[in-house]
Amino acid sequence: MNPSLLLSPPSSSQPRPLLFFPLSPNPLPSTRRRFRVSLPRNSLSTHHQSPPSTSSPETEKPNIFGAPKELTGIQPLVQNLSPPVRLATSAVILAGALAAGYGLGLRFGGNRNAAFGGAAILGAAGGAAAYAVNAAVPEVAAVTLHNYAAACDGPEAIKREDIENIAKKYGVSKQDEAFNMELCDIYSRFVSSVLPPGGENLRGDEVETIISFKNALGIDDPDAASVHMEIGRQIFRFRLEAEDRDGDLEQRRAFQKLIYVSTLVFGDASSFLLPWKRVFKVTDSQVEIAIRDNAKQLYASKLASVGRDIDEKLLVSLREAQLKYKLSDELAKDLLIEHKRKLVEENIFVALQGLKSRGRTVGGVKQAVEELDKILSFNDLLISLSKHPDADRFARGLGPVSLVGGDYDSDRKMDDLKLLYRAYVTDSLSGGRMENHKLTALNQLRNILGLGNKEAEAIILDVSSKVYQKRLSQAFQSGDLEMADSKAAFLQNLCEELHFDPQKASEIHEEIYRKKLQQCVADGELDDSDVAALLKVRVMLCIPQQTVDAAHSDICGSLFEKAVKDAISSGVDGYDADVKNAVRKAAHGLRLTREAAMSIASKAVRKVFLNYVKRSRSADNRTESAKELKKMIAFNTLVVSELVADIKGESSDAPPEEPVKEEVKQDDEEDEWESLQTLRKIRPNKELMEKLGKPGQTEITLKDDLSERDRMDLYKTYLLYCLTGEVTRIPFGAQITTKKDDSEYVLLNQLGGILGLTSEETVQVHRSLAEQAFRQQAEVILADGQLTKSRIEQLNELQKSVGLPGEYAQKIIKSITTTKMAAAIETAIGQGRLNITQIRELKEAGVDLDNMISESLRENLFKKTVDEIFSSGTGEFDEEEVYEKIPADLKVNPQKAKGVVHDLARTRLSNSLIQAVALLRQRNRAGVVSSLNDLLACDKAVPSEPLSWEVPEEVADLFGVYARSNPDPEKLSRLQYLLDISDSVAEAAKEMGEGAASVGAEEEKFVF
Repeated sequence: MNPSLLLSPPSSSQPRPLLFFPLSPNPLPSTRRRFRVSLPRNSLSTHHQSPPSTSSPETEKPNIFGAPKELTGIQPLVQNLSPPVRLATSAVILAGALAAGYGLGLRFGGNRNAAFGGAAILGAAGGAAAYAVNAAVPEVAAVTLHNYAAACDGPEAIKREDIENIAKKYGVSKQDEAFNMELCDIYSRFVSSVLPPGGENLRGDEVETIISFKNALGIDDPDAASVHMEIGRQIFRFRLEAEDRDGDLEQRRAFQKLIYVSTLVFGDASSFLLPWKRVFKVTDSQVEIAIRDNAKQLYASKLASVGRDIDEKLLVSLREAQLKYKLSDELAKDLLIEHKRKLVEENIFVALQGLKSRGRTVGGVKQAVEELDKILSFNDLLISLSKHPDADRFARGLGPVSLVGGDYDSDRKMDDLKLLYRAYVTDSLSGGRMENHKLTALNQLRNILGLGNKEAEAIILDVSSKVYQKRLSQAFQSGDLEMADSKAAFLQNLCEELHFDPQKASEIHEEIYRKKLQQCVADGELDDSDVAALLKVRVMLCIPQQTVDAAHSDICGSLFEKAVKDAISSGVDGYDADVKNAVRKAAHGLRLTREAAMSIASKAVRKVFLNYVKRSRSADNRTESAKELKKMIAFNTLVVSELVADIKGESSDAPPEEPVKEEVKQDDEEDEWESLQTLRKIRPNKELMEKLGKPGQTEITLKDDLSERDRMDLYKTYLLYCLTGEVTRIPFGAQITTKKDDSEYVLLNQLGGILGLTSEETVQVHRSLAEQAFRQQAEVILADGQLTKSRIEQLNELQKSVGLPGEYAQKIIKSITTTKMAAAIETAIGQGRLNITQIRELKEAGVDLDNMISESLRENLFKKTVDEIFSSGTGEFDEEEVYEKIPADLKVNPQKAKGVVHDLARTRLSNSLIQAVALLRQRNRAGVVSSLNDLLACDKAVPSEPLSWEVPEEVADLFGVYARSNPDPEKLSRLQYLLDISDSVAEAAKEMGEGAASVGAEEEKFVF
């Protein structure tokens, strides 16, 4: 019998794409045996089950191995024959058939040949009968094995010894095809019955049950593995026949469970016994996912029974289960952490129900605290177990509890967690003090709930602040604080009991004092009883004077500020006696210090000053701008000065005190004040002061509100107004200028006080204006840069007219002449009309050439000077002159100057030789000598190697011409070396004379 005939091939239709399964499984190799797979209960497919049975619950559960099989044909006879009897019976049948055939053949044939033929015929029939008996033995053994399994009370009743006895009884081996197929069929039925359907989870005992039954059957691992693979094929066929996505998903889960259970059943050998990848086209990662997901499901079901009463034994059992399920430590850790989080979330849910109950009674808060205590106890237990000496044998994932990643790990749930934390903080402080163990519990609870440090501290601070205020109120009412010997020690002890920040306590004290102060100033002033009450609060709460002053400045200052703003808003004409009295009452009745009152008044006044400044800047012309500044001066004199006097409690008619320091400073600068005419005018005489009335105050200024430049620009604007007068435009484009008297300069002085200008800054404005006027006219006079006697007289008259001190006039004159001279010098250098000799003469005359001539121009002049030395024709090169003196005179970097010299020398060296040859051909004897001298000068600057020339005769002629010029022996010797001439050629060149040179030139002309 061919076992492959019992298996229907997979469907050849094209299925839809799979997420886990391939399109079709690969068939097993032809050399591998395939077995019949029976799924009696069809536990792996929920879409191909028979209709539900209508029998009563008392109906006996069907046997997973099926009904007993009946023997047919000669099988009952074979069943009763033992192997020896079966062999003897076969021998008897064969012998009897041979004897009968021989007798019949001899009887009917009448000869021996017929007898032998009859024996052969009946012997063959007897042999066939004997073969049929022996061939039926494996089938009978297989049926007997099946009936044995069906007759057992359950799979656990099957014994390996009984199966071996059945094989021994019939004399068959377990490897016999029929017997082995029945073993595989029984094993397949059992495995199919053990594996749950696709929609159900594994229970966890499947692996041990299958291994135990496999060992009881005595089936080999390769055969058992083949059964698992055939079950996988059957699941795949069920998946192809699935009618909807749910059925497809269930079969996929069933296949994953089969992979997981099979892997655990065969252990390390599963990698080659179970070729999932080759047969079903699944990847290694898909196999790993199947193992991982099922291991997680089993471990999670194991954790589901774990509560908050965890001990060492339970943790060890969890670790053993993890290893048995082949679950990684990382996943096991994540599952245990998730389980811990769910347990804690249950407590949080109950606690929130108690807090959010409609009545929110004390019982609800108590219940919430109890649930939080359970969480903390559970957390302490986990922390202690994680530090156990045998923690390596425990389940992974021990440690503190955290809500990260759970239902309460979101911003929407954060308010609920804060509510729980606040309830626990309130309960911890319900006794009026914070115990140390409660503080530790709060830190742990903060970490469990996932609150930030700032959030938790804010809640603790809010609750403890209320408790602190309550304890402080009780101490006030009972008199304990007043009777305490040391108020500071009493308050410090209170903070320590509540673990309250003393700095926050000081802020509460300040708030209490402020509320008391607001009550006292409700009527607009502080009387003696109010001051005594405030002093008592200050002493009992140990409030520093700085804090008291700040509170008075804020609270009393706001009332005083209102009075000041009313006085300012009254305007120049509205500051009458009632306003004065209101200001004096506010300044002295609120017990403000003079500094605080002046600070408040200064802030309000400076806002008005800045409004005037803003309008002045936005004016259309200088006259309108000056008028706005004039209004500010009048406002300062008539309103602000009165306001300052009322705050100080002084009479506004009293003359102001002159600052001594300013007088000393003015005495030191008396000369400059007297030299500038406009400065003299801002110092009015007594008659003018009596005419103008009292001066304005100078304590409130805009020094800190405007930059120095802005303040000086405003002062300069009014100064120009004083100088030019008021310009009035009339029809037809004409204008009338009205000069102002010296009283405007007095107002200018008051403006300087309002702007906060110092004496130096005031002098600087007047001087800069005088310098500007002097420079404009001096540039016209000195247009060509020449300073003559008549021009000097004109400049002196101009200096006196503008009132500029002589030293500043001389600086301007020098600046103009220097600028003109610098331009002329640069032009002369650029045109080549100025050499190093003239530069030295100018420096000896005191001209500052370093600042007049730019560095690049000085470098160009140096390069030009060196080039003239190399082309002078003298053959001289003074290193000290070129490398030291000339760079020093021109302020050129010596190293850079040396590099320029070397570059020029290398360039001129070769050019000088070429020029000498050219002049030789022109019979210019003097020019040849001059060029050779330039060659020697370049060689002195940069010593050179011998030079080469294509026509040796010309080189000899050059040497001969130079030798006849009576040069120094040293120069002649050096020229011989540079021209690379031997001594014999040199002597011959000296003797040749003028004719040789002429012949050489003619020959050269002929060649061309």
